[in-house]
Amino acid sequence: QVQLVESGGGLVQAGGSLRLSCAASGRTYSNYAMGWFRQAPGKEREFVAVIAWSGRRLVYADSVKGRFTVSRDSAKNTVALQMNSLQPEDTAVYYCAAEKDGLLRTTSSTYDYWGQGTQVTVSA
Repeated sequence: QVQLVESGGGLVQAGGSLRLSCAASGRTYSNYAMGWFRQAPGKEREFVAVIAWSGRRLVYADSVKGRFTVSRDSAKNTVALQMNSLQPEDTAVYYCAAEKDGLLRTTSSTYDYWGQGTQVTVSA
C-alpha cells in the first residue's frame, strides 16, 4: 500500500504562483510514475502532468505547458508541481497519484494510488 499526501494549495491572485508537493510513503517502488490531476466543481478529473521515476520523462497537458513544471526527488519520495502564471481556470482540487507500472498515462482510471487532494483557488 502507498500513501500519498499533498500540500501547498491555497489562494492566489491571477498571475501568481504556487508550489504543490506530494509525499509518498509505505510500499513505494522505484518504477512508479507520479501524476498530477485536478478536478474543478462540476467537472471531471483531468490530467495535468506526469513524471517517470527517473525524472527524465515528462508529459504535460496542453493547458499547462509552459506554466507548470513537475519534478521529483526519488531519494525523498516526493514529487512537486510548480505552478506559475496561474489563471482562474486553474482553480480546482489538485491530486497526486501513483502508477505502479511506471507508464506515463494521462487517464485517471489507470492510476493505482491517490492522495486526498489540495485546494487551489485563483482569484481574478
